Amino acid sequence: MALTTNKQMELITESKIREFDQLFRSIDDCIMMTMGEPDFGMPENVKEAAIKAIQADESHYSHSMGAMGVRQAITDFLEKRYQLSYDPEKEVVMTIGATEAIYAALLGVLNPGEKVIVPTPSFPLYKQATTVAYGEVVEVDTSDTGFILTPDRLHQVMKEQENVKAIVLNYPSNPTGVTYTREELTALAEAIKQYEMFVISDEIYSELTYGVEHVSIASFLPDQTILISGASKSYAMTGWRVGFVAAKAQWLPPIFKAHQTAVTTGVTVSYTAAEEAYRNSADDVERMRVEYEKRRDICVTALTGAGFSVPEPKGAFYVFAKIPAAFGTDDLAFCRELAKEGKVGMIPGRFFGAGGEGHVRMSFALSTELVQEAMNRVGKYVASK
Repeated sequence: MALTTNKQMELITESKIREFDQLFRSIDDCIMMTMGEPDFGMPENVKEAAIKAIQADESHYSHSMGAMGVRQAITDFLEKRYQLSYDPEKEVVMTIGATEAIYAALLGVLNPGEKVIVPTPSFPLYKQATTVAYGEVVEVDTSDTGFILTPDRLHQVMKEQENVKAIVLNYPSNPTGVTYTREELTALAEAIKQYEMFVISDEIYSELTYGVEHVSIASFLPDQTILISGASKSYAMTGWRVGFVAAKAQWLPPIFKAHQTAVTTGVTVSYTAAEEAYRNSADDVERMRVEYEKRRDICVTALTGAGFSVPEPKGAFYVFAKIPAAFGTDDLAFCRELAKEGKVGMIPGRFFGAGGEGHVRMSFALSTELVQEAMNRVGKYVASK
């Protein structure tokens, strides 16, 4: 019998986002708006905490659920900021970034063949992780409802589908920057409450909102919600790989098992750094948030003037813009030509699922000067065609 590998992995593609990022990096003088990578350094007090941890030889295994200090800091933070109550001993597990949190959550709750509703455009990992867990993705195109899932659309999908186990929500959204108002979230939560399903709520960008209050759906559906977040985006700590899952105690054991069998435990020094971030870095987060909002405004103004259709991002650090009508809907060709001729790298919208074709995603997590220069180049490129 010939050797074979896991056929489920044949359904998984390598990251197209990173593929295009690498492609455009080979172009000389190309401004890269491809990755969600903060240009800020992490807060100085967090650096100091990490240095002290290294000097104190905090280089050994931590608890598999994560150090109690950081779990307590996170539950204190969630209580103070979003009025969410979790037991740090039984209802929080630290993960290697929000990425692993997504995998662990889906592996922990899905049985083969069970379905997961994913509103699109969305970050591709939700579909990939569901597939790895032998689940089935039900994509719901939200491009005609302002990139939010409405209660009516959810009810429609539930009438058409059987065996739905979970729904994934990501807000503020990667790639669109769109988020839910309290009123919209309240209505959606009332609709979800009518069904026996988990809510996998990825709120990694919750601290980066513009003119709107972030409200966690866990405040409405505490017994159904599996909350995912982390330190990467808000505290500019992407390389420290600090994520977490928070859920009611009865749901956490299978998620913890998925985590423990994959990584045993996370990075001890990262836990110390994250504890300091969650406890004492709110001012730094606000400083970065203000700068992101300025960059967002630069992008929206310039793109609108250049003929793009742009839903105003209310959170995160992405713009998801529909390319000018003169270019048609081939976002792949548009991105390739813009990078080659205009020297600006963006990601084709189709990589984010149904509703993304004809759009481009750009990250404004660059310096203000680079964002302004990128928008100048985009304007010149569009005008030249």
